[in-house]
Amino acid sequence: MIGSKENQATEHDLRLLDEFRRSFSAAYEGVIETITKQLKLQPTGRPAKSTTSISEKLNRESIRLTQIQDIAGCRIIVSDIREQERVVSELIRVFASTKVVDRRASPSHGYRAVHVIVNADGTLIEIQVRTSLQHLWAECSEKVSDVVDPDIKYGSGDEKVRSTLINMSGIVAKIERFEQIPTVPPDIVNEIRSLRDNMIEIFRKLIRHAEQMPEAGHDISD
Repeated sequence: MIGSKENQATEHDLRLLDEFRRSFSAAYEGVIETITKQLKLQPTGRPAKSTTSISEKLNRESIRLTQIQDIAGCRIIVSDIREQERVVSELIRVFASTKVVDRRASPSHGYRAVHVIVNADGTLIEIQVRTSLQHLWAECSEKVSDVVDPDIKYGSGDEKVRSTLINMSGIVAKIERFEQIPTVPPDIVNEIRSLRDNMIEIFRKLIRHAEQMPEAGHDISD
């Protein structure tokens, strides 16, 4: 049975799962078209998770297949948190049925973003809206997890690495909170901009460094 830790998925299970994930294609394309034409934005996305990713999520989170909200989805990267608020409001306006999951208020192991789940005639399509800083943090977390331990992004693995990523996420949160304040003195604004630029450079360096390292579990002698 798919999603069971005790039983391996059979070939029949995997075939049914593949058919299920492919059934999201039409709804996904409709969401992309609406975002592109009505909001004049260019989202990046995937019509469906791989069967492996879906199976791993079912086992990891002990949920049913129909409860997964991100089988198909797209991502919108915006400049800052004010633009993030605007885009989320626009998504709620143009789609008739939505659910908003705000990972800024309650980060998931340091991950911060806003997810707008669109119900397109019973098919759930996830739209991730990230600021540039939130996106760089997520990319950094992904790359570091690949080379150190894949479990890091799910709240386990190397404690020092997890703590560092969470602390960096906290810095991003503080920067973006200050950016929302309309009456910040000019000298503080300049300091915030400098801190933002420094964080961007740190993230980019970490990502470049991680990309040059072998992935976790990979034998470099192969």
